[in-house]
Amino acid sequence: MLRFTILFLVLLFGLAGLYFLQPVERWVVDPFTSGVAKVSTTLIHMFDDDVVSYGKIVQSTVNGFAVSIERGCNGMEAVIILFAAIFAFPAPWKHRFVGFAIGFVAIQALNLVRIISLFYLGQWSQVWFEWFHLYLWQALIILDALVVWLLWLRWLPREDEPSQPEPVAA
Repeated sequence: MLRFTILFLVLLFGLAGLYFLQPVERWVVDPFTSGVAKVSTTLIHMFDDDVVSYGKIVQSTVNGFAVSIERGCNGMEAVIILFAAIFAFPAPWKHRFVGFAIGFVAIQALNLVRIISLFYLGQWSQVWFEWFHLYLWQALIILDALVVWLLWLRWLPREDEPSQPEPVAA
């Protein structure tokens, strides 16, 4: 448990430190965030043609309302937490990579729901937009990372389970 805690904190603070470096922001975070805005716009286009994106902005062409996907709104903090938790835990590497890949998709899928809902909430009520943005969605995205990690832990094979014998060829 001590090994996990120390490794988790080292990975968490190390990745968070990298995340805030200017070159990482320019070459990784900003392009990723622009991609999130583009995917959000593509999904919105499935039922509403009155939206455009440019860079990290998603904007209504009808009323001009826009959301800017900033650092902290792109789901990367939750991804960093999940990465640190999965890769600090003693498990086979294959399980770590699969768990992280599935978790990354789960966090980003929920984050897309978050962005789209905030885009429409902001056009409807600024008060509700602020409440959902600052309180509800922040907690749900981090909770998503925690739930993914807990499900991943349950998915891991137990050490005390007997291994299946290899079938013998006749």
